[in-house]
Amino acid sequence: MVLKELSSMREALGRTLVRLGEVDRDLVVITADVGDSTRASYFRDRFPERYFNVGIAEQHMVNFAAGLAASGMKPVVVGFAMFLMRAWEQIRNTTARMNLNVKFIATHAGYSDSIDGSSHQALEDIALMRVIPNMTVIVPADAYEVERSLPEVVLNGRGPIYYRVGRDYSPPITKDLEEGFKIGRASILRDGEDVAIIGAGVVLWSALEASKELERMGISAAVINMSTIKPIDEEIIERYARKTGAIVTIEEHSIYGGLGSAVAEVVVSRYPVPMRMLGAKTFGRTAKTHEELIEYFGLGRNSVVKAVLEVIRGVRRDRNA
Repeated sequence: MVLKELSSMREALGRTLVRLGEVDRDLVVITADVGDSTRASYFRDRFPERYFNVGIAEQHMVNFAAGLAASGMKPVVVGFAMFLMRAWEQIRNTTARMNLNVKFIATHAGYSDSIDGSSHQALEDIALMRVIPNMTVIVPADAYEVERSLPEVVLNGRGPIYYRVGRDYSPPITKDLEEGFKIGRASILRDGEDVAIIGAGVVLWSALEASKELERMGISAAVINMSTIKPIDEEIIERYARKTGAIVTIEEHSIYGGLGSAVAEVVVSRYPVPMRMLGAKTFGRTAKTHEELIEYFGLGRNSVVKAVLEVIRGVRRDRNA
């Protein structure tokens, strides 16, 4: 492990890209004038001949990457999540329809660009990417999972992949996780019997903290890291639906079309159980810190505890009816 002391996801991203550039000479990085903010600049400083800044021109950036992929290179597109969505048509038509091997790394996702406000906070991007055929969608939980998963995504992943990270706030959610990363496989952060909390990204920290509080209340909560949202790990969702009988999802994204929707699609088709979804229902807002917005928009520890109590009381009420 190279990044043991890091807590910033973009720092982990920048340094890991440099490591990958050392082992694969076909790897190229493309940005839209955000190299310094995303830390893609670390790759520029080490491999200037394989780094391209196209300016503030995301649609051109995606088409340029598609051309490189068609000629056998391994392009990694790095940009702010919010502004990559400008190129949704190019991502769909030029890249995904051809199933080209382009990796889209979307930074500053969710509420993580807290200071710049709602115009810079992408809360709809997972939904937009999930609906595109051939597209894989991955949301690592913390800087440690960026370091663990990015080599698998960039070096071994096939076809277009959307990889979503936040800016800096990154509590140590997977620091002690021993298993390696595999696309399409979820990981159990904490086992439990009464409810399964399924999440993606840094808000899993709220779920872990909530599970400790719930344990003091006599409730056993499993916490599952669903870092691959598409293709989603259907087996583990069904297993925990059967085991616990209740599910709460948490995501730093709209509840419409995101992780909660993806989990619900599996639950209703394989083993229906009561669910609660925690996530965004409107645009974000400006704040001094990322953590402030997580609390403000109901994604903190206490909100998770409340949602779990609501869903469990509903299950027990139905059983006693």
